[in-house]
Amino acid sequence: MAVKIRLARGGAKKKPYYQIVIADERCRRDGRFIEKVGSYDPNQNPAMIKLEETKALEWLNKGVQPTDTVRQLLKKAGIWQKFVSKAA
Repeated sequence: MAVKIRLARGGAKKKPYYQIVIADERCRRDGRFIEKVGSYDPNQNPAMIKLEETKALEWLNKGVQPTDTVRQLLKKAGIWQKFVSKAA
């Protein structure tokens, strides 16, 4: 089972809101997920990124791969740098 950190879309038409979730890559985008680790709202100015740092780092240490978009969000939040410095 390949597990990823990815975005699950919510919100109304033309007003997206995303949850950052841990999910099996075989599941649908907005389908079943293992755990919610944060949220992302691109409609606000500046965009709101809320992450539970301990949960995100715990899953990254277990080997979960983030998608490209989630990796950029982790970099903005500063969590990716903590993960890379811990691994090195």
